[in-house]
Amino acid sequence: MLNQQDALASCITRTSAATAGEPYSGKVRDVYILNDDTLGIVVTDRISAFDHIMKQAIPFKGQILNRLSQFSFNKVSDIIPNHIVEVPHPNITIAKRCKPIPIEVVMRGYLTGHAWRTYKSGKKELCGVPLPSGMKEHEKFPEPILTPATKAEEGHDEDISEKEILHSGIVSPDLWSRIRDRAFQLFNRGTEVAAKQGLILVDTKYEFGLYQDELTLIDEVHTSDSSRYFYSEGYKSRQDSGEPQRQLSKEFLREWLMEQGFRGLEGQSLPDLPDSFRWSIYQRYAELFTTLTGTQFKPEPVTDINSDLDAVFGKYMR
Repeated sequence: MLNQQDALASCITRTSAATAGEPYSGKVRDVYILNDDTLGIVVTDRISAFDHIMKQAIPFKGQILNRLSQFSFNKVSDIIPNHIVEVPHPNITIAKRCKPIPIEVVMRGYLTGHAWRTYKSGKKELCGVPLPSGMKEHEKFPEPILTPATKAEEGHDEDISEKEILHSGIVSPDLWSRIRDRAFQLFNRGTEVAAKQGLILVDTKYEFGLYQDELTLIDEVHTSDSSRYFYSEGYKSRQDSGEPQRQLSKEFLREWLMEQGFRGLEGQSLPDLPDSFRWSIYQRYAELFTTLTGTQFKPEPVTDINSDLDAVFGKYMR
């Protein structure tokens, strides 16, 4: 039986591999360069919101994201190549070493989250995309919209329009056209996969890179860190009555932080996550995994992640 206290105490927050150099540490992943063509990606249990890493981690979150990404990459592999070479460990993905394209490609099907907060403030345009008048929170857009953001090394990602992307020369018009086309295809597929499991894919982000000049899907796809889901059942009745939607996403963490007076602004102190709240976050991540994949999430014990890294990375090192 899963021991809650042991799980809370054994979260993976930092990694070190004797056989590899220092990793690049993102908000969630530690990335090791194994050779000219290959990366070792460790999905930790860190969790972020408002572009800040929380002081406490979430049990087994890394395993859930790693396995859910593998599942979802497989579901879209006919649309675009992805960076996965193999997933040899619950927390580790071996991936192609791609040149990242510094744009987060955000697809939105519903007026929720950041889009709703922008709309509620009186703005009727997001990333250069006009928003229909008279919409309610969580209402479905007539068609999905693409609302990109710049990929910041530190701090907040910034909204950017497609026109600004092309004007700035971040990517060529031809490459952006291909990215745009794939993003809509991916969102349509993600919507179909979710619908079969009784879920609505509300919004999501995609990241792309180039591997030997081939456009490649990288990072993660259709996970609970990169996506927001509603339950299909009862969506319309809740919408009609003005009730909150039942959702599986990190939005509840953002809402909890805002209740504590934290929005990621300068001078604000990051609150501690109570153990009971950390456990409830784990349960939500596990619920999404089980609902989306149709298989029960079963945590795998990891006693020494750093030793595991050395064993896994060894065959890929120069």
